[in-house]
Amino acid sequence: MSAVMKVVLVDDDSEVRDAYRQTLELDGFDVTAVASAKAGLAILSPDLPAVVVSDVRMPGLDGFGLLEAVRTVDPDIPVVLVTGHGDVPMAIKAVRAGAWDFIEKPADPVRLVETVRRAFAHRSLILENRALKARAADRDPLAGRLVGHSSAIERLRRTLRTLAGAEADVLLLGETGTGKEVAARALHDFGLRQNGRFVAVNCGAMPETMIESELFGHESGAFTGARERRIGKIEHASGGTLFLDEIESMPMAAQIRLLRVLQERTIERLGSNKEIPVDIRVIAATKADLTELAGKGAFREDLVYRLNVVTVRLPPLRERRDDVAVLFTHFLDLAAARQARAAPALETPFLEKLQQQEWPGNVRELRNAAERYLLGLDEDEPQTATNLHGALTLEQQMEIAERRVIEETLGRCGGRIGATAEALGITRKTLYLKMKKHDLGRTGAIEA
Repeated sequence: MSAVMKVVLVDDDSEVRDAYRQTLELDGFDVTAVASAKAGLAILSPDLPAVVVSDVRMPGLDGFGLLEAVRTVDPDIPVVLVTGHGDVPMAIKAVRAGAWDFIEKPADPVRLVETVRRAFAHRSLILENRALKARAADRDPLAGRLVGHSSAIERLRRTLRTLAGAEADVLLLGETGTGKEVAARALHDFGLRQNGRFVAVNCGAMPETMIESELFGHESGAFTGARERRIGKIEHASGGTLFLDEIESMPMAAQIRLLRVLQERTIERLGSNKEIPVDIRVIAATKADLTELAGKGAFREDLVYRLNVVTVRLPPLRERRDDVAVLFTHFLDLAAARQARAAPALETPFLEKLQQQEWPGNVRELRNAAERYLLGLDEDEPQTATNLHGALTLEQQMEIAERRVIEETLGRCGGRIGATAEALGITRKTLYLKMKKHDLGRTGAIEA
């Protein structure tokens, strides 16, 4: 929260105005008290870190007119209306029209301070989001992809900026949903190979019998069903970046061939003895400790050393709790824009509750929570999708439920495709298709 908590207090009664001003100033607010709505409007400007507290009944422009005028200056400036008992129905109507809250006269000092403080916390969050977006657009485009202001995410952005200009292979280490693919794409898009292809391969989603053909390609007749030549992912990525996600799931046979590619920068298609040079930067991602897997014989030790030129650890959300509110608001805005819906208001207690949660699915889980919140389907909220946004079709509700079940099962199974498919009673291929349909195969925004 900003160090200066500014309040524009509007009331034509000097005694009431002075009393409210003293109450708020004693609690640390910087109060500018004026006698008319016109004078209050003259103080306001877009991006001003302020809350407006106004009486409803005033000569000239009243509180409702002030509310409407404030929204033309900046629709996200919170307006708290102070109203007499007879004006409560009108005040409720004003809240529905965009006012932050209303307080009945005589205003209880504790209630006044608490309401203004919550409104200011909301305003601070709005301004923080704007600043992040402006920085992303004008000075730091990486901040638009890896959203947040915590020390952990700042360090990550600095590291990625440094590595983007290098040609070294990179190993990204992070839990499920921490944004490994987002980081990999950032390394490519802001690096020396940005004009080349970014080719992503999910090693855990490919059938073991097909992974070598997918990676290295094959010649016509190389095996039953190979009716024509196929260019593999590695060759296709030449001149750009090859991203190997879930590298810990790669079969041993493919690991041996990949090691040669990393050492020699050449490939041989299946069914051919011809060596083809490839110009690639390799970025691998894992949620497992590859050294530990190598010690157990589950991963090639020499490949660990070859991949581990530079290791970048992506922090889980529990280590960057200061980013939770900003990220949730960011994802809520994105979801609202995508679905052409108005984003519901977020109050401080709800955001504080989000910060206290563990988020084992990290940024991806938070993004999905924002999607559900937009639809009114968050189990902790009293609203429903029907009363907020109109009835959803049965198919829409079933899709939401399916996505949630898959997401939760992935979390319980540590993101392992095989274990998740077995738990759900479906094939790996079916699970992969459903994950792709619900956009659960990517590492989020974050998404971060």
